[in-house]
Amino acid sequence: MLKRFACLLLVAFFMFVLVNPVAVQAQNTLRILKSSAQIDFPGKLTFTISAQSNAEIKDIRLKYAVDRMSFAEVTSEAYVLFQPGTRVDATWEWDMRKGGGLPPGTAIFYWWKVSDASGNSIETEPARLMFNDDRYSWRSLTEGLITLHWYQGDEAFARELLKTAVQAQIQLKNSTGAEPEKPLHIYIYASAQDLRGAMIFPQEWTGGVAFTRHSTISIGIAPAELAWGKRAMTHEFTHLIIHQQTFNPYGDLPTWLDEGLAMYNEGDLQTSFASLLIKAIIEDKLISVRSLSSPFSAFPEQAVLSYAESYTIVAFLIGNYGQSKMLELLTAFRNGSGYDEALTKVYGFDMDGLDSQWREFLKKAVKAVK
Repeated sequence: MLKRFACLLLVAFFMFVLVNPVAVQAQNTLRILKSSAQIDFPGKLTFTISAQSNAEIKDIRLKYAVDRMSFAEVTSEAYVLFQPGTRVDATWEWDMRKGGGLPPGTAIFYWWKVSDASGNSIETEPARLMFNDDRYSWRSLTEGLITLHWYQGDEAFARELLKTAVQAQIQLKNSTGAEPEKPLHIYIYASAQDLRGAMIFPQEWTGGVAFTRHSTISIGIAPAELAWGKRAMTHEFTHLIIHQQTFNPYGDLPTWLDEGLAMYNEGDLQTSFASLLIKAIIEDKLISVRSLSSPFSAFPEQAVLSYAESYTIVAFLIGNYGQSKMLELLTAFRNGSGYDEALTKVYGFDMDGLDSQWREFLKKAVKAVK
């Protein structure tokens, strides 16, 4: 009887093992001991992790995603180099010089996946990191979808700039129908030099930059340069709204339209731009609309002329066909139309037709001034 009972007990034990194989395995002790990220704005982000297991840890990967406008969720994965062991410390550095950098205030989500030699793996919950420029003590003001950040100058200075941004938003809606769809951030650096210190490989002449996919602009404006700063900020701010209005996976706007709208929203064409434009009209040296669809020349005089011409092309379209047609044009680009296709669909002429009508518009304007 005793032998029969022992036999039954043995059978029951093996049945239990077959049904519950993990019951006789060593407990999985793979765990993350700590995880952190260190910001060195604007140049790099350093991620560190410590992990431990009862088996040798053989694989560590960092996964991360940047919060910006996109048509698909994009996750990057970094393979982390380390010395395998049961207790490991590893580091991975994101060198911003290799990717062009990120604007201040960018949200980054990151998480780890760790695997050991026993086939165990663990993946952490995503952590949120704000890539802030902590070299300065920022203050902020918000109105509607617009938040302005600054660190030098009094609140009256900041409120004047915020008021300018709000007015720019209203003006753009009145002339084109375009409106922001997501929050917009403006970072006011105290000088162009401070701004360039916040960028990766900036140009010597950089005074402001629009990070359109991040809905952020950074611009250097000293309190003593408020008049210039308001125009420059309006220009860059307009790019953010137009980009939101036309964001699509098919292609960009023609440069003359993107820059022309920004120039038009600034207000009247400045004297230096107008003088060069008149000279080109008189000497029959205007750049064609089709050529202005590509990036502008690096030569200063040609670049200034390109901006001036773009202003007048937009002025011609809005002045002759109105706000509703301009909104139709922006919508056509958002829906994936090509340059000629969009113009023909909305106005009934392609870029060459626009070029011809625009030149006649300019000649009449010059005659009227004379």
